[in-house]
Amino acid sequence: MLKLLTSKDQPLRIMHSEAATNFGGQEHRIFKEMLAMREAGHHLEAVCQPRAQLASRLKDSGFVVHTMEMDGHLNFFRAVTTLRVILKQGGFDVLNTHSRRDTIIAATAGRLAKTPLIVRTRHLANPVNSLLSYTWLPHCVTTDSEYVRKQLIEKGVSPERVETIYTPVLPAATDQRSSLREELGLSAKAVIVGCVAVMRANKGHRELIQSMTPLFAQRPHLHLVLVGSGEPIFQEVSQLVQRLNLQDRVHLLGRREDISNLMAGFDLFCLPTRLEASGMVFLEAASARLPVVATAVGGVPEMLEDGRTGLLVKLDDVDSLQQALLKLIDNPALRKQMGQAGYDRIWNNLVSEFTPEALVRHTEVCYRRWLHGRGRGSNRHNAQHG
Repeated sequence: MLKLLTSKDQPLRIMHSEAATNFGGQEHRIFKEMLAMREAGHHLEAVCQPRAQLASRLKDSGFVVHTMEMDGHLNFFRAVTTLRVILKQGGFDVLNTHSRRDTIIAATAGRLAKTPLIVRTRHLANPVNSLLSYTWLPHCVTTDSEYVRKQLIEKGVSPERVETIYTPVLPAATDQRSSLREELGLSAKAVIVGCVAVMRANKGHRELIQSMTPLFAQRPHLHLVLVGSGEPIFQEVSQLVQRLNLQDRVHLLGRREDISNLMAGFDLFCLPTRLEASGMVFLEAASARLPVVATAVGGVPEMLEDGRTGLLVKLDDVDSLQQALLKLIDNPALRKQMGQAGYDRIWNNLVSEFTPEALVRHTEVCYRRWLHGRGRGSNRHNAQHG
C-alpha cells in the first residue's frame, strides 16, 4: 500500500499527455505511474488521442481523460488552444509529456497557460536528434534509466534538469501454478528458456534461436518459448524455426495476456536485445523469481546484477550467450539462487528503485524540487476544483 501524503504536503495536480494510440511499454509506464500517484493522494488527468488504447484504460480506471486529435497542422492549433484552456482552468501544477508530438502540442499549451512545471519523460534508447522537446519547451526531463539520462546530458541537457525515475514492476502472483507445461505437453523434466517481447528486429529473437540450436541437440529436454507478436518478424521467426526443423523445441505463442502465468512456467528468462532504454521485462522476470540472461546494452545492466541475479553477455557474442545459457540450464540450484536474489533485489530491499512506492517517492521529490527552484508551489489556489 502506498504511503499517503502527510498533513503538511499539498497534493499535486498533474496532467499527463501522450500522442501514441497503441499500448506498449511507454503507455504501460504512464498507466502505472498515474495509478501509483493517485493512490498516494495526488490528482491526475490525461490528454490522449480519441482512439488511443491508453485513453480507454485510464477511463476504465476512473481517470478524467481529455481526448483531442494531435495529427496534422490544423489539429495542432486546435489542440494547443483547447489544452491551454484545460490547463489554465484546471490549475495544474505539473504537465508531464511523453512523446515528441504531444510534447510540442502540450508543452506549447502549457507555456501559454503558464503551467508552473512542464516535464518531458524520455523512454527511448535511440540517439537524440533535436533538443526542441527536451530543453526549449519543457522545463525539466525525466528518464527511465541512467543510460538515457547520460545520453541527454551528452547532447546538451543540463544535469540538474534531468533525473532518472525507474518504471516500477508490479508484484507477481505468489505461488502461481502455471498452465504452460500442460498447454505445450511438456513434462516436469523439461527445462524451459522463456522470452517475452514484441517481435522487432532489434529484440534478438533470431539470434536467440540460432544460439540455442546446437544446445537442443545436446539436451533433449531443452525448450524455448517465445511470447510476443509483430510482423514481419513473427513470420520470419516462424520460417526460421521450420527451416531448422525445431517446431517441437521452439514454441511461438504469439501475443498473450497471461504473462505472469507463462513466466511461472519458465525456468529462466533470456532476451538478447540489441537496443533497450531500460527493459522492464527483465524486472518482471526477476519478480517471477527467474534468473535472467541478457545483453549488456543500453539500460539493461541497470535492470539486473551480473553474476547475482543474472548473467550479462556482450552483444553478438554467440559463444558467451551459449555459455551463459548452459550455466543456468545445467544448474537448477543456481537458477533458484539467482531467481530469489532477483526477487529480493526488488521486493526485499529497503532501497529498491523498482517499486511503485519508489516511483512515487522519486517523482514527488523531483516535481517539488523543480517547482521550488522555479519559485512555484502548489497551484491549487488558482482554480476551483470539483
